[in-house]
Amino acid sequence: MAGIGTKCVQAGYTPKNGEPRQIPIIESTTFKYDTGDAMGALFDLEAPGYFYSRLQNPTCDMVAAKITALEGGTAGMLTSAGQAASFLAAFNLCSARDHIVASSAIYGGTYNLLAVTMKRMGISTTFVSPDCTEDELEAAFRPETKLVFGETIANPALKVLDIERFARAAHAHGVPLIVDNTFPTPVGCRPIEWGADIITHSTTKYMDGHGSAVGGAIVDSGRFDWMAHADKYPGLCTPDESYHGITYAEKFGQGGAFITKATAQLMRDLGVTPSPFSAYLLNLGLESLHVRMKRHCESALKIARFLEEDSRVAWVNYPSLPSSPEYEKAKKYMPDGTCGVVSFGVKGGREAAGRFMENLGLVAIETHVADARSCCLHPATTTHRQMNDEELTAAGVSPDLVRLSVGLEDAEDLIADIDRALG
Repeated sequence: MAGIGTKCVQAGYTPKNGEPRQIPIIESTTFKYDTGDAMGALFDLEAPGYFYSRLQNPTCDMVAAKITALEGGTAGMLTSAGQAASFLAAFNLCSARDHIVASSAIYGGTYNLLAVTMKRMGISTTFVSPDCTEDELEAAFRPETKLVFGETIANPALKVLDIERFARAAHAHGVPLIVDNTFPTPVGCRPIEWGADIITHSTTKYMDGHGSAVGGAIVDSGRFDWMAHADKYPGLCTPDESYHGITYAEKFGQGGAFITKATAQLMRDLGVTPSPFSAYLLNLGLESLHVRMKRHCESALKIARFLEEDSRVAWVNYPSLPSSPEYEKAKKYMPDGTCGVVSFGVKGGREAAGRFMENLGLVAIETHVADARSCCLHPATTTHRQMNDEELTAAGVSPDLVRLSVGLEDAEDLIADIDRALG
Protein backbone atom coordinates (compact mmCIF):
# COMPACT_ATOMS: atom_id res chain seq x y z
CA MET A 1 0.00 0.00 0.00
CA ALA A 2 1.34 3.43 -0.94
CA GLY A 3 2.46 5.84 1.78
CA ILE A 4 0.65 9.06 2.59
CA GLY A 5 3.16 11.18 0.66
CA THR A 6 2.82 9.06 -2.47
CA LYS A 7 -0.97 9.36 -2.23
CA CYS A 8 -0.73 13.14 -1.85
CA VAL A 9 1.20 13.33 -5.10
CA GLN A 10 -0.32 10.59 -7.25
CA ALA A 11 -3.67 9.28 -5.95
CA GLY A 12 -6.91 9.98 -7.77
CA TYR A 13 -5.60 10.24 -11.33
CA THR A 14 -3.51 7.88 -13.45
CA PRO A 15 -3.00 9.25 -16.98
CA LYS A 16 -3.06 6.86 -19.90
CA ASN A 17 -0.67 6.97 -22.84
CA GLY A 18 -0.48 10.50 -24.23
CA GLU A 19 -2.85 12.01 -21.64
CA PRO A 20 -2.02 15.09 -19.50
CA ARG A 21 0.40 14.37 -16.63
CA GLN A 22 -1.41 16.87 -14.39
CA ILE A 23 -5.12 16.55 -13.58
CA PRO A 24 -6.85 18.38 -16.45
CA ILE A 25 -9.31 21.22 -15.85
CA ILE A 26 -12.61 20.18 -17.46
CA GLU A 27 -14.18 23.65 -17.40
CA SER A 28 -17.48 22.67 -19.02
CA THR A 29 -21.02 22.77 -17.69
CA THR A 30 -22.31 20.03 -20.03
CA PHE A 31 -21.20 16.91 -21.88
CA LYS A 32 -22.19 15.60 -25.34
CA TYR A 33 -23.73 12.20 -26.08
CA ASP A 34 -24.66 10.57 -29.36
CA THR A 35 -28.07 9.28 -28.31
CA GLY A 36 -30.80 10.11 -25.83
CA ASP A 37 -30.65 6.55 -24.52
CA ALA A 38 -26.96 6.97 -23.64
CA MET A 39 -27.78 10.08 -21.63
CA GLY A 40 -30.84 8.41 -20.15
CA ALA A 41 -28.65 5.67 -18.71
CA LEU A 42 -26.72 8.38 -16.86
CA PHE A 43 -29.91 9.90 -15.46
CA ASP A 44 -30.99 6.44 -14.30
CA LEU A 45 -27.59 5.92 -12.62
CA GLU A 46 -27.18 2.82 -14.77
CA ALA A 47 -23.93 3.93 -16.44
CA PRO A 48 -20.88 5.95 -15.32
CA GLY A 49 -20.25 9.35 -16.85
CA TYR A 50 -21.14 13.00 -16.73
CA PHE A 51 -24.04 15.04 -17.99
CA TYR A 52 -24.06 18.29 -15.98
CA SER A 53 -21.36 19.78 -13.76
CA ARG A 54 -23.82 20.82 -11.07
CA LEU A 55 -23.84 17.17 -10.02
CA GLN A 56 -20.43 15.86 -11.04
CA ASN A 57 -17.40 16.97 -12.99
CA PRO A 58 -14.32 14.89 -13.95
CA THR A 59 -11.80 17.33 -12.45
CA CYS A 60 -13.68 17.51 -9.17
CA ASP A 61 -14.12 13.74 -9.04
CA MET A 62 -10.40 13.08 -9.55
CA VAL A 63 -9.50 15.40 -6.69
CA ALA A 64 -12.22 13.88 -4.51
CA ALA A 65 -10.76 10.44 -5.27
CA LYS A 66 -7.37 11.63 -4.01
CA ILE A 67 -8.84 12.89 -0.72
CA THR A 68 -10.78 9.63 -0.38
CA ALA A 69 -7.54 7.67 -0.79
CA LEU A 70 -5.80 9.85 1.80
CA GLU A 71 -8.56 9.24 4.35
CA GLY A 72 -8.87 5.54 3.56
CA GLY A 73 -12.50 5.76 2.47
CA THR A 74 -14.56 4.15 -0.28
CA ALA A 75 -16.19 7.20 -1.91
CA GLY A 76 -15.91 10.97 -1.75
CA MET A 77 -17.15 14.24 -3.18
CA LEU A 78 -16.17 17.90 -3.28
CA THR A 79 -18.45 20.76 -2.27
CA SER A 80 -18.34 24.52 -2.72
CA ALA A 81 -17.17 25.13 0.87
CA GLY A 82 -16.47 23.37 4.14
CA GLN A 83 -19.83 24.57 5.48
CA ALA A 84 -21.53 22.88 2.55
CA ALA A 85 -19.70 19.65 3.33
CA SER A 86 -20.86 19.72 6.97
CA PHE A 87 -24.43 20.49 5.96
CA LEU A 88 -24.68 17.86 3.21
CA ALA A 89 -23.10 15.19 5.42
CA ALA A 90 -25.66 15.79 8.18
CA PHE A 91 -28.71 16.52 6.02
CA ASN A 92 -28.06 13.38 3.98
CA LEU A 93 -29.14 11.45 7.09
CA CYS A 94 -31.68 13.76 8.70
CA SER A 95 -35.11 15.19 8.10
CA ALA A 96 -37.62 17.17 10.19
CA ARG A 97 -38.05 15.87 13.77
CA ASP A 98 -34.67 14.12 13.72
CA HIS A 99 -31.88 14.78 16.21
CA ILE A 100 -28.08 15.16 16.28
CA VAL A 101 -25.56 14.74 19.11
CA ALA A 102 -22.59 17.07 18.64
CA SER A 103 -19.47 18.09 20.50
CA SER A 104 -19.80 21.64 21.80
CA ALA A 105 -16.16 22.32 20.89
CA ILE A 106 -16.59 22.93 17.17
CA TYR A 107 -16.13 25.78 14.69
CA GLY A 108 -18.55 28.63 15.39
CA GLY A 109 -20.03 28.50 11.90
CA THR A 110 -20.81 24.80 12.27
CA TYR A 111 -22.27 25.39 15.73
CA ASN A 112 -24.60 28.00 14.23
CA LEU A 113 -25.48 25.65 11.36
CA LEU A 114 -26.59 22.98 13.82
CA ALA A 115 -28.03 25.15 16.58
CA VAL A 116 -29.87 27.73 14.46
CA THR A 117 -30.22 26.97 10.75
CA MET A 118 -30.93 23.24 10.93
CA LYS A 119 -33.13 23.83 13.97
CA ARG A 120 -35.31 25.99 11.72
CA MET A 121 -35.58 22.93 9.44
CA GLY A 122 -36.91 20.87 12.35
CA ILE A 123 -33.62 19.11 13.14
CA SER A 124 -32.52 19.55 16.75
CA THR A 125 -29.05 19.16 18.26
CA THR A 126 -27.86 18.34 21.76
CA PHE A 127 -24.35 19.66 22.40
CA VAL A 128 -22.07 17.84 24.83
CA SER A 129 -18.64 18.75 26.10
CA PRO A 130 -15.88 16.66 24.49
CA ASP A 131 -14.83 15.96 28.08
CA CYS A 132 -18.31 14.93 29.23
CA THR A 133 -18.83 11.89 31.43
CA GLU A 134 -20.11 8.61 30.01
CA ASP A 135 -23.48 9.27 31.66
CA GLU A 136 -23.70 12.74 30.12
CA LEU A 137 -22.86 11.37 26.68
CA GLU A 138 -25.38 8.56 27.01
CA ALA A 139 -28.08 10.97 28.16
CA ALA A 140 -27.68 13.07 25.01
CA PHE A 141 -29.08 10.34 22.73
CA ARG A 142 -32.74 10.09 21.77
CA PRO A 143 -34.70 7.52 19.74
CA GLU A 144 -34.69 10.01 16.84
CA THR A 145 -30.90 10.62 16.96
CA LYS A 146 -29.40 10.06 13.49
CA LEU A 147 -25.71 10.96 13.89
CA VAL A 148 -22.92 12.16 16.16
CA PHE A 149 -20.69 15.05 15.03
CA GLY A 150 -17.32 16.34 16.23
CA GLU A 151 -14.03 17.90 15.10
CA THR A 152 -10.69 16.11 15.40
CA ILE A 153 -9.16 19.39 16.62
CA ALA A 154 -11.74 22.05 17.36
CA ASN A 155 -11.41 25.48 15.75
CA PRO A 156 -10.48 27.66 17.65
CA ALA A 157 -10.71 25.89 21.03
CA LEU A 158 -8.06 23.29 19.97
CA LYS A 159 -9.86 20.59 21.96
CA VAL A 160 -8.98 17.08 20.73
CA LEU A 161 -11.92 14.72 20.18
CA ASP A 162 -11.67 11.27 21.75
CA ILE A 163 -12.69 9.63 18.48
CA GLU A 164 -12.83 6.05 19.76
CA ARG A 165 -15.04 7.03 22.67
CA PHE A 166 -17.52 9.00 20.57
CA ALA A 167 -17.53 6.29 17.88
CA ARG A 168 -18.36 3.64 20.49
CA ALA A 169 -21.26 5.70 21.79
CA ALA A 170 -22.57 6.40 18.28
CA HIS A 171 -22.38 2.75 17.21
CA ALA A 172 -24.03 1.55 20.43
CA HIS A 173 -27.05 3.60 19.33
CA GLY A 174 -26.89 2.45 15.71
CA VAL A 175 -25.80 5.79 14.25
CA PRO A 176 -22.62 6.95 12.45
CA LEU A 177 -19.93 9.31 13.72
CA ILE A 178 -19.13 12.25 11.43
CA VAL A 179 -15.75 13.89 12.08
CA ASP A 180 -14.49 17.17 10.65
CA ASN A 181 -10.79 16.47 10.09
CA THR A 182 -9.82 19.90 8.74
CA PHE A 183 -7.06 20.90 11.16
CA PRO A 184 -4.86 17.78 11.31
CA THR A 185 -5.72 16.65 7.74
CA PRO A 186 -5.28 12.93 6.91
CA VAL A 187 -1.52 13.50 7.11
CA GLY A 188 -1.88 13.96 10.87
CA CYS A 189 -4.92 11.83 11.65
CA ARG A 190 -7.15 9.36 9.84
CA PRO A 191 -10.30 9.17 11.97
CA ILE A 192 -11.69 6.22 10.00
CA GLU A 193 -8.94 4.08 11.55
CA TRP A 194 -10.32 5.03 14.98
CA GLY A 195 -13.98 4.27 14.22
CA ALA A 196 -15.33 7.36 12.44
CA ASP A 197 -17.77 6.68 9.61
CA ILE A 198 -17.97 9.92 7.61
CA ILE A 199 -15.20 12.55 7.27
CA THR A 200 -15.67 16.19 6.30
CA HIS A 201 -13.14 18.89 5.45
CA SER A 202 -12.89 22.55 4.79
CA THR A 203 -10.36 22.14 1.99
CA THR A 204 -9.97 25.94 2.11
CA LYS A 205 -7.49 25.42 4.93
CA TYR A 206 -4.37 23.21 4.89
CA MET A 207 -5.43 21.06 1.94
CA ASP A 208 -5.44 24.08 -0.36
CA GLY A 209 -2.68 25.61 1.74
CA HIS A 210 -2.28 28.87 -0.15
CA GLY A 211 -5.48 30.82 0.49
CA SER A 212 -6.43 30.36 -3.15
CA ALA A 213 -9.81 28.60 -3.28
CA VAL A 214 -12.75 27.98 -0.97
CA GLY A 215 -13.94 24.37 -0.90
CA GLY A 216 -15.07 21.35 1.07
CA ALA A 217 -15.02 17.56 0.91
CA ILE A 218 -16.93 14.56 2.25
CA VAL A 219 -15.49 11.03 2.49
CA ASP A 220 -17.44 7.87 3.34
CA SER A 221 -15.58 5.12 5.18
CA GLY A 222 -17.85 2.47 3.67
CA ARG A 223 -18.02 0.78 7.07
CA PHE A 224 -21.46 1.78 8.35
CA ASP A 225 -24.13 -0.79 7.51
CA TRP A 226 -27.12 1.34 6.48
CA MET A 227 -29.39 -1.63 5.77
CA ALA A 228 -28.79 -2.98 9.28
CA HIS A 229 -30.42 0.24 10.51
CA ALA A 230 -32.89 0.69 7.68
CA ASP A 231 -35.61 2.00 9.97
CA LYS A 232 -33.40 4.97 10.91
CA TYR A 233 -32.33 5.83 7.36
CA PRO A 234 -35.28 5.59 4.97
CA GLY A 235 -33.59 8.08 2.64
CA LEU A 236 -30.87 5.52 1.97
CA CYS A 237 -32.80 2.30 2.46
CA THR A 238 -36.17 2.90 0.76
CA PRO A 239 -36.91 3.92 -2.84
CA ASP A 240 -36.19 7.55 -3.78
CA GLU A 241 -39.18 8.48 -5.91
CA SER A 242 -37.44 11.69 -6.96
CA TYR A 243 -34.76 9.55 -8.60
CA HIS A 244 -36.55 6.77 -10.46
CA GLY A 245 -37.29 4.74 -7.33
CA ILE A 246 -33.66 3.89 -6.62
CA THR A 247 -32.84 2.45 -3.20
CA TYR A 248 -29.30 3.75 -2.72
CA ALA A 249 -28.14 1.23 -0.11
CA GLU A 250 -29.25 -1.69 -2.28
CA LYS A 251 -28.00 -0.41 -5.62
CA PHE A 252 -24.68 1.10 -4.54
CA GLY A 253 -23.90 -0.92 -1.44
CA GLN A 254 -22.40 0.01 1.89
CA GLY A 255 -19.43 1.74 0.29
CA GLY A 256 -21.23 3.89 -2.27
CA ALA A 257 -24.74 4.66 -1.08
CA PHE A 258 -24.00 7.70 1.09
CA ILE A 259 -22.00 9.69 -1.47
CA THR A 260 -24.26 8.70 -4.37
CA LYS A 261 -27.33 9.99 -2.52
CA ALA A 262 -25.54 13.18 -1.46
CA THR A 263 -24.53 13.80 -5.08
CA ALA A 264 -27.60 12.63 -7.01
CA GLN A 265 -30.14 14.10 -4.61
CA LEU A 266 -28.67 16.88 -2.47
CA MET A 267 -26.14 18.36 -4.89
CA ARG A 268 -28.83 18.22 -7.55
CA ASP A 269 -31.31 20.16 -5.39
CA LEU A 270 -29.06 22.49 -3.42
CA GLY A 271 -26.37 23.24 -5.99
CA VAL A 272 -23.42 23.75 -3.62
CA THR A 273 -21.18 22.89 -6.56
CA PRO A 274 -17.37 23.07 -6.55
CA SER A 275 -15.59 24.84 -9.38
CA PRO A 276 -13.33 22.65 -11.58
CA PHE A 277 -10.68 25.36 -11.48
CA SER A 278 -10.89 25.52 -7.67
CA ALA A 279 -10.52 21.73 -7.61
CA TYR A 280 -7.42 22.05 -9.78
CA LEU A 281 -5.91 24.58 -7.34
CA LEU A 282 -6.82 22.30 -4.45
CA ASN A 283 -4.97 19.43 -6.06
CA LEU A 284 -1.81 21.56 -6.38
CA GLY A 285 -2.03 22.07 -2.62
CA LEU A 286 -2.63 18.39 -1.92
CA GLU A 287 0.54 17.43 -3.77
CA SER A 288 2.66 19.10 -1.08
CA LEU A 289 0.36 18.54 1.91
CA HIS A 290 2.56 15.90 3.56
CA VAL A 291 5.60 18.19 3.37
CA ARG A 292 3.81 21.33 4.49
CA MET A 293 2.01 19.80 7.48
CA LYS A 294 5.28 18.60 8.95
CA ARG A 295 6.68 22.15 8.76
CA HIS A 296 3.49 23.74 10.15
CA CYS A 297 3.55 21.42 13.14
CA GLU A 298 7.26 21.74 13.85
CA SER A 299 7.17 25.54 13.74
CA ALA A 300 3.99 25.78 15.80
CA LEU A 301 5.53 23.64 18.54
CA LYS A 302 8.66 25.84 18.60
CA ILE A 303 6.54 28.97 18.90
CA ALA A 304 4.27 27.42 21.55
CA ARG A 305 7.34 26.55 23.63
CA PHE A 306 8.67 30.09 23.25
CA LEU A 307 5.33 31.55 24.35
CA GLU A 308 5.04 29.14 27.28
CA GLU A 309 8.36 30.36 28.68
CA ASP A 310 7.69 34.08 28.12
CA SER A 311 6.67 36.11 31.18
CA ARG A 312 4.61 38.49 29.02
CA VAL A 313 2.26 35.63 28.08
CA ALA A 314 -0.51 34.59 30.48
CA TRP A 315 -1.28 31.16 29.03
CA VAL A 316 -0.71 28.97 25.95
CA ASN A 317 -3.01 26.42 24.36
CA TYR A 318 -1.46 23.97 21.88
CA PRO A 319 -2.33 20.25 21.87
CA SER A 320 1.24 19.07 21.21
CA LEU A 321 2.63 20.80 24.32
CA PRO A 322 3.20 18.31 27.15
CA SER A 323 1.57 20.83 29.51
CA SER A 324 -1.66 20.83 27.49
CA PRO A 325 -4.67 18.97 28.91
CA GLU A 326 -5.16 17.70 25.34
CA TYR A 327 -1.65 16.26 25.11
CA GLU A 328 -2.42 12.59 25.83
CA LYS A 329 -5.27 12.49 23.30
CA ALA A 330 -3.12 14.34 20.77
CA LYS A 331 -0.27 11.86 21.27
CA LYS A 332 -2.69 8.95 20.76
CA TYR A 333 -4.50 10.18 17.65
CA MET A 334 -1.84 12.45 16.12
CA PRO A 335 1.61 11.20 17.18
CA ASP A 336 3.36 12.96 14.29
CA GLY A 337 1.90 16.42 14.98
CA THR A 338 -1.44 18.15 15.35
CA CYS A 339 -1.72 21.42 13.40
CA GLY A 340 -0.18 24.86 13.04
CA VAL A 341 -2.69 26.81 15.13
CA VAL A 342 -1.71 28.11 18.58
CA SER A 343 -3.90 30.10 20.97
CA PHE A 344 -2.45 32.20 23.77
CA GLY A 345 -3.24 35.06 26.10
CA VAL A 346 -1.28 38.30 26.40
CA LYS A 347 -0.84 39.62 29.94
CA GLY A 348 -2.76 42.84 30.34
CA GLY A 349 -6.00 41.66 28.78
CA ARG A 350 -7.88 43.13 25.85
CA GLU A 351 -5.78 46.30 25.49
CA ALA A 352 -2.43 44.51 25.69
CA ALA A 353 -3.57 41.92 23.14
CA GLY A 354 -4.75 44.71 20.84
CA ARG A 355 -1.37 46.43 21.07
CA PHE A 356 0.36 43.12 20.34
CA MET A 357 -1.63 42.74 17.15
CA GLU A 358 -0.81 46.30 16.01
CA ASN A 359 2.90 45.72 16.63
CA LEU A 360 3.17 42.64 14.42
CA GLY A 361 5.03 42.99 11.14
CA LEU A 362 5.58 39.61 9.54
CA VAL A 363 2.40 38.00 10.88
CA ALA A 364 -0.72 39.41 9.21
CA ILE A 365 -4.08 40.14 10.85
CA GLU A 366 -6.63 37.96 9.03
CA THR A 367 -9.81 35.98 9.70
CA HIS A 368 -8.26 33.02 7.86
CA VAL A 369 -6.20 30.16 9.27
CA ALA A 370 -4.09 27.31 7.97
CA ASP A 371 -2.20 28.41 4.89
CA ALA A 372 1.39 29.12 3.89
CA ARG A 373 1.43 32.64 5.35
CA SER A 374 1.27 33.20 9.10
CA CYS A 375 -1.72 35.14 10.34
CA CYS A 376 -3.47 35.85 13.59
CA LEU A 377 -6.69 37.19 15.03
CA HIS A 378 -7.66 38.90 18.28
CA PRO A 379 -11.39 38.19 18.59
CA ALA A 380 -12.01 40.84 21.26
CA THR A 381 -11.03 43.66 18.91
CA THR A 382 -12.19 42.09 15.62
CA THR A 383 -14.80 39.35 15.20
CA HIS A 384 -16.20 39.76 18.75
CA ARG A 385 -15.56 43.48 19.25
CA GLN A 386 -19.23 44.15 20.10
CA MET A 387 -18.87 42.11 23.33
CA ASN A 388 -17.56 43.33 26.67
CA ASP A 389 -15.12 41.25 28.70
CA GLU A 390 -17.86 39.47 30.67
CA GLU A 391 -19.72 38.55 27.48
CA LEU A 392 -16.51 37.30 25.89
CA THR A 393 -15.76 35.05 28.85
CA ALA A 394 -19.31 33.66 28.77
CA ALA A 395 -18.81 32.85 25.08
CA GLY A 396 -15.61 30.95 25.84
CA VAL A 397 -13.36 33.59 24.29
CA SER A 398 -11.17 35.33 26.84
CA PRO A 399 -10.44 39.05 26.24
CA ASP A 400 -6.71 38.37 25.99
CA LEU A 401 -6.98 35.48 23.49
CA VAL A 402 -4.92 35.62 20.31
CA ARG A 403 -5.28 32.87 17.69
CA LEU A 404 -2.06 32.40 15.74
CA SER A 405 -1.90 30.34 12.55
CA VAL A 406 1.74 29.43 11.98
CA GLY A 407 2.72 29.41 8.31
CA LEU A 408 5.74 28.17 6.41
CA GLU A 409 8.11 31.04 7.15
CA ASP A 410 11.25 30.38 9.21
CA ALA A 411 10.18 29.79 12.79
CA GLU A 412 13.02 31.98 14.05
CA ASP A 413 11.70 34.95 12.05
CA LEU A 414 8.19 34.42 13.38
CA ILE A 415 9.45 34.21 16.97
CA ALA A 416 11.39 37.44 16.46
CA ASP A 417 8.27 39.16 15.16
CA ILE A 418 6.19 37.90 18.10
CA ASP A 419 8.92 38.94 20.56
CA ARG A 420 8.97 42.50 19.17
CA ALA A 421 5.18 42.72 19.19
CA LEU A 422 4.95 41.65 22.84
CA GLY A 423 7.03 44.74 23.68
